[in-house]
Amino acid sequence: MDVPDDDGVARHTPSVGSSFVSVLAETFDSKDAFLADAQRYRRELLAHCYRMTGSLHDAEDLVQETYLRAWKSYDGFEGRSSVRTWLYRIATNASLTALDGRQRRPLPSGLGAPNADPTAEIAEHPEITWLQPLPDAPDEHPSDPSVIVASRDSVRLAFIAALQHLSARQRAVLLLREVLQWKAAEVGEAIGASTAAVNSLLQRARAQLDEIQPSQDDEIAPPESPEAREMLAKYVDAFETYDMDALVRLFTEDAIFEMPPFDGWYQGPADIVTLSSLHCPAQGPGDMRFVATTANGQPAAALYMRNPETGVHEAFQLHVLSVQSGKVSHVVAFHAQDGALFETFGLPLTL
Repeated sequence: MDVPDDDGVARHTPSVGSSFVSVLAETFDSKDAFLADAQRYRRELLAHCYRMTGSLHDAEDLVQETYLRAWKSYDGFEGRSSVRTWLYRIATNASLTALDGRQRRPLPSGLGAPNADPTAEIAEHPEITWLQPLPDAPDEHPSDPSVIVASRDSVRLAFIAALQHLSARQRAVLLLREVLQWKAAEVGEAIGASTAAVNSLLQRARAQLDEIQPSQDDEIAPPESPEAREMLAKYVDAFETYDMDALVRLFTEDAIFEMPPFDGWYQGPADIVTLSSLHCPAQGPGDMRFVATTANGQPAAALYMRNPETGVHEAFQLHVLSVQSGKVSHVVAFHAQDGALFETFGLPLTL
């Protein structure tokens, strides 16, 4: 049989038995069928890698890496666990490898500095690897298992920001035990640790989270709730009409506003409105327009700022809101990153 070498020249090789060829073809067919079937877990694996890294871009790369590793090692999959569990093991270890030696991804309020003076100059720090928002999947349905796994509480910004204070192995153990509800022995097998070590890591992670994560007596309203919809509409209207008095009334007394890559964070309605009045490029009604969306299981709005030279409203910030007890308790206004963030959310760059 003549078979072309790497250089494209056909050379004679011994005939390969038809049985071996059929086995080889069957192997590739089964691997491809496995990969096609495994695609249904892509969204929940993305959420898992996002929880681990705090970065949507890193999570997307890690999911690709997970499927590549799974395809390469499929022949060694013995079926002792489900395909889904096997993929999570691969994704977790890929995340642990990726996080080795990396710094955590903070929000400004997590840098350890006190709340800033809204009248002072604001300092931009693009060199910091900031926490990124996660778009919600528009086609998710409550009966979809991925929604149960990637529950809103486990992708909300406050929780993701708190996870950044844990070591990578602590994050993995906490997520596998408390989000995915794995047994300690299963977690140990996944990350190569004893059951005792897993329990110790979980205990330390819980204690650290209790110190870091602010207590939230009231549940954050989901984005489709009437409460969240109403507050988002009022928030958008106050900015678009440049009604600072109305804006003041929307925030809780201890509300926080932050806007990475600027390192300051601001607390209280008066400081938030002062910040908006002094440092926002808008000069009056009509300069800002918003498009409602959702992110991290929370109501959100994409802000477009009018370019005074062209009159076109251009991508500026993505505001992710926490709504509690009928008021806005927290806003993270993520910079548009020259439109890259808006493209990630499927939003237009101009209006």
